[in-house]
Amino acid sequence: MNAETPRRRPLLIVVGVLALLAVAIGVVWERRQGPELTLYGNVDIREVTLGFRVAGRVAEMLVDEGDAVRADQVIARLDTTPLELERNEARANSGALKARMTLLKSGFREEEVAQARAAVAERRAAAVEADKLFAREDQLKDTGAIAKRAYDDALAARDQAHARLEQALKAYDEQRTGYRHQEIIEGEANHARAEALVAEAEQRLDDAVLKAPADGVVLTRAVESGAILAAGTPVFTLSLVKPVWARIYVGEPDLGRVTPGLSVLLYTDARPGKPYHGQVGYVSPSAEFTPKNVETPDLRTDLVYRARIIVSDPDNALRQGMPVTVRLGPPK
Repeated sequence: MNAETPRRRPLLIVVGVLALLAVAIGVVWERRQGPELTLYGNVDIREVTLGFRVAGRVAEMLVDEGDAVRADQVIARLDTTPLELERNEARANSGALKARMTLLKSGFREEEVAQARAAVAERRAAAVEADKLFAREDQLKDTGAIAKRAYDDALAARDQAHARLEQALKAYDEQRTGYRHQEIIEGEANHARAEALVAEAEQRLDDAVLKAPADGVVLTRAVESGAILAAGTPVFTLSLVKPVWARIYVGEPDLGRVTPGLSVLLYTDARPGKPYHGQVGYVSPSAEFTPKNVETPDLRTDLVYRARIIVSDPDNALRQGMPVTVRLGPPK
């Protein structure tokens, strides 16, 4: 036997003990940390149905199924002729009421005031003359020099002259002070209502142009040019580019490991070696039965919690409903 063998034995024992200790520590650490968590779900891409808010005849359809569109891009138009006529009528009515309101605020013209003043002077003179005639007839009444009818006529003429004078004074006072405050308020209200109708007509004209609300891809085109549409009739279905989500389902034992903000990797069958990156955005507070389309047969009857993964680097390879596998590393 080699003389060095007894010397190596203690060293081999130490190495063996350290190896066993490392394995034991690794097992304990793995049990404490837990294995990698794998979850399953499906891609969820938002879709929006687009239509005109006003009725009319379709003048142009500018995109087709499969076309990519940008936010605020015009994708269809209605014939705007009837709406332009409504707007023009509303503007004309508003202009007339605005002129009326200006007239009420500015009051009467100087010529009208002078005419009213002249009418007061004329009727005051007539009232003075009627007073003189009545006074003369009143003196002769008891002498029998005049008939009673002549006296009554003079009295009626005097009363009529004073009534006409009173009427002229009121008209002159109205001309000097202008229109009443209530009339001005009414004029302002009528003009404001007319302006609101103008704004409504202009909004209806804007609504005759259909724009994409966000970047996306046209999935369906439901009508063609020349069609007569009611307000709200579906015209396009748009698949939005962002956000792209994945809906996954978490069992109750793993619920503590899936928290909002947690970074995850998403795998698809189309590119198994190139995962997408995402973050947990939402975890449902209520439990539900696992949907049948989740690729975990053993868990289909268990209660799970729905979670939403926001994909940070989506591309055109992700399609609505596509199955995904989500992997989370061991908890730190």
